[in-house]
Amino acid sequence: MPAEDEMTIDERWKYLRKMRKRYVKADRNERGRLLDEMEAVTGLHRKSLIRLMDSELERKVRCTERGESYGPEVDDALRVIAESLDYICAERLTPNLVWMALHLAAHGEMVASPSVLDQLSSISVSRARQFYTARGRLLLAQKLKNVIILQASGLHRVDCNKAHRPVPKAINDSAYAPFVSQVVRALAAI
Repeated sequence: MPAEDEMTIDERWKYLRKMRKRYVKADRNERGRLLDEMEAVTGLHRKSLIRLMDSELERKVRCTERGESYGPEVDDALRVIAESLDYICAERLTPNLVWMALHLAAHGEMVASPSVLDQLSSISVSRARQFYTARGRLLLAQKLKNVIILQASGLHRVDCNKAHRPVPKAINDSAYAPFVSQVVRALAAI
């Protein structure tokens, strides 16, 4: 089966639940044909399909949730590093965590203990994405507030790539107005 045509896990379970009804009612020869069909469609091994057809076909809930892998020191280090790199994407942030931590520690911006450096070296891209997702809404709101304040005052923002570039006018679009007013109200409440 080509990679682009593979079933998702939920689709596979749905298909197997439908086929189980036919499998239970079928005789021995028909079961063999159904197993051949399920094997071709799902890509699962025949013995796995037999085992699944004899079960309830319900996904099991995880017995115990995973604990936190990283402590507050690592989250704080990740926050400082991401902020210093201007919140680059997680794919670019992850390979640069250790050397940036050492660089910031050399300049006194953060404390880089060996345990923190070890944990920073093992952070995955998905963990960095989770960090951004958790802080993303607040950061977006803060950036929008800064843009609104700068635009209202008629100032230009300073960007490290293009100094004194005018603030984008897209924030004044009528499509953004309700969202911007909600953000401003939420920030005023903080």
